Amino acid sequence: MNPYTDKLVRRTTMVATVTAAYFLLTADYGPEPNVLDPIKNAILSAEQSVKEFVFRPHKESTEREKVKLASSNAEDHP
Repeated sequence: MNPYTDKLVRRTTMVATVTAAYFLLTADYGPEPNVLDPIKNAILSAEQSVKEFVFRPHKESTEREKVKLASSNAEDHP
């Protein structure tokens, strides 16, 4: 097998194994606090970071929207 493909398969297998183990271990505990909460919090934090990175709002467009809203409010209420 190609070394690059072998490396990719190994990493994918490790990630899948860790993810499956996490879900299998936490399925029995339910919502009560347990030892795996720090891992769960890290996963949720990473998920939020990826979402913010991928779907982050453009600062210029939000600044323009704020200016437009402020000017429209000033026109509506003299």
